[in-house]
Amino acid sequence: MAFEHREEHLDERMLILQANIDDMNPEYCSYITDLLFEQGANDVYWIPIIMKKGRPGVMLNVLTDESQAEKMETVIFRETTTLGLRYVRASVHRLGRTFHAVDTPWGIIHVKAGFHQGELVQFAPEFKECEHAAKTYGIPLKTVYDEVRRRFMERTGEEGKA
Repeated sequence: MAFEHREEHLDERMLILQANIDDMNPEYCSYITDLLFEQGANDVYWIPIIMKKGRPGVMLNVLTDESQAEKMETVIFRETTTLGLRYVRASVHRLGRTFHAVDTPWGIIHVKAGFHQGELVQFAPEFKECEHAAKTYGIPLKTVYDEVRRRFMERTGEEGKA
Protein backbone atom coordinates (compact mmCIF):
# COMPACT_ATOMS: atom_id res chain seq x y z
CA MET A 1 0.00 0.00 0.00
CA ALA A 2 1.10 3.56 -0.64
CA PHE A 3 2.66 5.81 1.98
CA GLU A 4 4.02 3.06 4.23
CA HIS A 5 6.93 4.30 6.32
CA ARG A 6 7.73 2.83 9.71
CA GLU A 7 9.70 5.84 11.01
CA GLU A 8 7.99 9.09 11.88
CA HIS A 9 9.52 12.12 10.25
CA LEU A 10 9.11 15.78 9.35
CA ASP A 11 8.32 16.72 5.74
CA GLU A 12 9.57 20.28 5.34
CA ARG A 13 9.04 20.75 1.59
CA MET A 14 5.27 20.96 1.74
CA LEU A 15 2.97 23.66 0.42
CA ILE A 16 -0.65 24.49 1.05
CA LEU A 17 -2.23 25.97 -2.07
CA GLN A 18 -5.31 28.05 -1.24
CA ALA A 19 -8.02 29.68 -3.30
CA ASN A 20 -11.17 31.50 -2.18
CA ILE A 21 -13.97 30.80 -4.65
CA ASP A 22 -17.44 32.39 -4.70
CA ASP A 23 -18.62 31.94 -8.27
CA MET A 24 -18.34 28.21 -8.94
CA ASN A 25 -20.96 25.49 -8.83
CA PRO A 26 -20.23 23.66 -5.55
CA GLU A 27 -21.13 20.36 -7.21
CA TYR A 28 -17.70 20.56 -8.89
CA CYS A 29 -15.85 20.24 -5.57
CA SER A 30 -15.81 16.43 -5.31
CA TYR A 31 -14.75 16.09 -8.95
CA ILE A 32 -11.90 18.56 -8.45
CA THR A 33 -10.89 16.83 -5.21
CA ASP A 34 -10.62 13.50 -7.03
CA LEU A 35 -8.50 15.05 -9.80
CA LEU A 36 -6.12 16.63 -7.28
CA PHE A 37 -5.66 13.33 -5.44
CA GLU A 38 -5.05 11.58 -8.77
CA GLN A 39 -2.26 14.10 -9.43
CA GLY A 40 -0.59 13.35 -6.08
CA ALA A 41 -2.09 15.77 -3.56
CA ASN A 42 -1.51 14.67 0.03
CA ASP A 43 -4.72 16.28 1.26
CA VAL A 44 -7.57 18.31 -0.23
CA TYR A 45 -10.29 20.04 1.75
CA TRP A 46 -12.90 22.75 1.28
CA ILE A 47 -14.01 25.22 3.95
CA PRO A 48 -17.25 27.22 3.67
CA ILE A 49 -16.50 30.95 4.03
CA ILE A 50 -18.24 34.31 3.78
CA MET A 51 -16.47 36.57 1.31
CA LYS A 52 -16.66 40.30 0.62
CA LYS A 53 -20.13 41.78 0.32
CA GLY A 54 -21.45 38.84 2.35
CA ARG A 55 -21.20 36.36 -0.51
CA PRO A 56 -20.95 32.68 0.44
CA GLY A 57 -17.93 30.89 -0.94
CA VAL A 58 -15.50 28.07 -0.33
CA MET A 59 -11.79 28.01 0.41
CA LEU A 60 -9.94 25.26 -1.43
CA ASN A 61 -6.87 23.94 0.43
CA VAL A 62 -4.44 21.52 -1.21
CA LEU A 63 -1.51 20.06 0.72
CA THR A 64 1.25 18.87 -1.58
CA ASP A 65 4.97 18.44 -1.83
CA GLU A 66 6.43 21.55 -3.48
CA SER A 67 7.68 19.36 -6.35
CA GLN A 68 4.04 18.64 -7.23
CA ALA A 69 2.84 22.26 -7.11
CA GLU A 70 2.73 22.77 -10.88
CA LYS A 71 0.46 19.75 -11.36
CA MET A 72 -1.89 21.05 -8.66
CA GLU A 73 -1.91 24.53 -10.23
CA THR A 74 -2.87 23.06 -13.60
CA VAL A 75 -5.87 21.25 -12.14
CA ILE A 76 -6.96 24.22 -10.03
CA PHE A 77 -6.71 26.81 -12.80
CA ARG A 78 -8.30 24.51 -15.39
CA GLU A 79 -11.16 23.21 -13.24
CA THR A 80 -12.10 26.05 -10.86
CA THR A 81 -13.05 29.68 -11.36
CA THR A 82 -10.21 31.11 -9.27
CA LEU A 83 -7.97 33.81 -10.71
CA GLY A 84 -5.16 33.27 -8.20
CA LEU A 85 -3.58 31.04 -5.59
CA ARG A 86 -1.90 31.57 -2.24
CA TYR A 87 1.09 29.44 -1.27
CA VAL A 88 1.71 28.70 2.39
CA ARG A 89 4.87 26.79 3.29
CA ALA A 90 4.19 23.98 5.72
CA SER A 91 6.09 21.39 7.68
CA VAL A 92 4.21 18.17 8.27
CA HIS A 93 4.99 15.81 11.15
CA ARG A 94 4.13 12.35 9.89
CA LEU A 95 3.71 9.41 12.18
CA GLY A 96 5.37 6.17 11.27
CA ARG A 97 2.76 3.99 9.61
CA THR A 98 2.32 0.44 8.50
CA PHE A 99 -0.49 -1.51 6.88
CA HIS A 100 -1.74 -4.84 8.17
CA ALA A 101 -3.97 -7.41 6.48
CA VAL A 102 -6.70 -8.55 8.87
CA ASP A 103 -8.64 -11.72 8.12
CA THR A 104 -12.40 -11.21 8.63
CA PRO A 105 -15.55 -13.20 7.84
CA TRP A 106 -15.83 -10.96 4.76
CA GLY A 107 -12.28 -11.38 3.50
CA ILE A 108 -9.03 -9.50 4.07
CA ILE A 109 -9.41 -5.88 5.17
CA HIS A 110 -6.35 -3.68 5.63
CA VAL A 111 -5.70 -1.57 8.69
CA LYS A 112 -3.44 1.49 8.72
CA ALA A 113 -1.52 1.82 11.99
CA GLY A 114 0.22 4.99 13.21
CA PHE A 115 3.26 5.06 15.51
CA HIS A 116 4.59 7.94 17.62
CA GLN A 117 8.05 7.42 19.08
CA GLY A 118 7.72 3.73 18.19
CA GLU A 119 4.43 3.23 20.05
CA LEU A 120 1.14 2.40 18.34
CA VAL A 121 -1.10 5.42 18.96
CA GLN A 122 -3.86 4.95 16.40
CA PHE A 123 -5.19 2.64 13.75
CA ALA A 124 -8.05 2.59 11.28
CA PRO A 125 -9.55 0.06 8.90
CA GLU A 126 -9.45 1.09 5.23
CA PHE A 127 -12.83 2.67 4.53
CA LYS A 128 -13.34 1.50 0.94
CA GLU A 129 -12.65 -2.12 1.89
CA CYS A 130 -15.07 -1.92 4.83
CA GLU A 131 -17.67 -0.24 2.64
CA HIS A 132 -17.31 -2.98 0.02
CA ALA A 133 -17.76 -5.72 2.64
CA ALA A 134 -20.82 -4.00 4.14
CA LYS A 135 -22.49 -3.61 0.74
CA THR A 136 -21.54 -7.09 -0.49
CA TYR A 137 -22.76 -8.89 2.62
CA GLY A 138 -25.66 -6.55 3.48
CA ILE A 139 -24.39 -5.73 6.95
CA PRO A 140 -23.98 -2.39 8.73
CA LEU A 141 -20.71 -0.57 8.03
CA LYS A 142 -20.20 -0.06 11.77
CA THR A 143 -20.35 -3.85 12.27
CA VAL A 144 -17.50 -4.31 9.79
CA TYR A 145 -15.43 -1.53 11.41
CA ASP A 146 -15.98 -2.89 14.91
CA GLU A 147 -15.02 -6.44 13.91
CA VAL A 148 -11.91 -5.35 12.00
CA ARG A 149 -10.77 -3.20 14.93
CA ARG A 150 -11.43 -6.03 17.41
CA ARG A 151 -9.48 -8.55 15.33
CA PHE A 152 -6.59 -6.13 14.81
CA MET A 153 -6.32 -5.41 18.54
CA GLU A 154 -6.57 -9.12 19.34
CA ARG A 155 -3.87 -9.97 16.83
CA THR A 156 -1.46 -7.25 17.95
CA GLY A 157 -2.17 -7.48 21.67
CA GLU A 158 -3.21 -3.83 21.71
CA GLU A 159 -6.48 -4.19 23.68
CA GLY A 160 -7.19 -0.94 25.46
CA LYS A 161 -4.82 1.11 23.27
CA ALA A 162 -5.49 3.42 20.37
